[in-house]
Amino acid sequence: MPTYMDRHDAASMTPEDAVATHAADLAIQEQYSVECFTYWFDEQRQSVFCLMEAPAPEVVQEMHRAAHGELANQIIEVDRAAVAAFLGRTSDPAPMRDSAFRAIMFTDMANSTEITNRLGDAAALELLHKHHDIIRQALGVHGGREVDRAGDGFLASFPSASDAVACAVSIQRNLRAFNDAEGAIPIRVRIGLGAGEPVDDGDSLFGSTINLTSRICDRAEAEQILVAPVVRDLCTGKPFSFVEYGEVELRGFTEPVHLHVVDWR
Repeated sequence: MPTYMDRHDAASMTPEDAVATHAADLAIQEQYSVECFTYWFDEQRQSVFCLMEAPAPEVVQEMHRAAHGELANQIIEVDRAAVAAFLGRTSDPAPMRDSAFRAIMFTDMANSTEITNRLGDAAALELLHKHHDIIRQALGVHGGREVDRAGDGFLASFPSASDAVACAVSIQRNLRAFNDAEGAIPIRVRIGLGAGEPVDDGDSLFGSTINLTSRICDRAEAEQILVAPVVRDLCTGKPFSFVEYGEVELRGFTEPVHLHVVDWR
C-alpha cells in the first residue's frame, strides 16, 4: 500500500491534544486497513503532520473523521525512506513533541568542468572525493542529514536554520583552508539555504521549499552562501553576519524573492 503524509492546521491544539488524536487514530486504524506510523506536532506554527500507510487518501480522511473529527487540510503520497532522510524518523519517538519544520541546503561545485579539463578525469575524481569528505564532515558536526547527492552537489536537511547556516559557513571555511593548503586548483562551491514544512501547497515532500532553495543555489556565485528570507529571520540574534543581496526573479516563482548573503569570511 502507498504511504501518505497529511497536514492538519491546528490553531487551538495543544501537545496533549496531539497525543490524544494520534491515540484515537491508532485505536481504530485496523478498521480502515491503515497503519499510522507517527506524527510531528509544531506548537509554534500550529501544524500537525501524520505519516501512515493506507489504501487511499480518502480512507485516511474517513479514519480521521471517525477517530476525532480533525480532517487533514492536505494529503500527499511520500516515500518512507525520503521522510526518514529529511526528518530523521518514521516511527513514534519519545518524547512526542517534535517539529517537522526543516532547513534545506543545496550545494553545487561551481568549477567542476574547469577542474576536469585541467586535471583530467582521475585527478578530478580524487578532488571530487575530497569535496564530498569536507561537506559530509560539516554535515556531521552540525546535525545535517544528507538527503541526496547528484554529481558534484548535495541536498541536505537540518533541524534548524541556524544549524544550516553554521554548516554552510563551516563548509566554505574548510574549503578555503584546503584550497590555501593545496595551492593547485581550488574547489569552489555555491550554497543555497531555505526552510519550510514537509507538506505545503504541493504534491511532493518539501516540494516548494526544495524548488526555492535549488533556485537560490543556482543564483549564488562561487564561494557564496545565499539564503531565503525565512532563514535570515530565523537566525535573528545568532552570531551570523548577513549582507543584503536584494530582490531577484527566480524561475518558477511569480513574485520576486528578497535574498541575503552570509558573510562567512
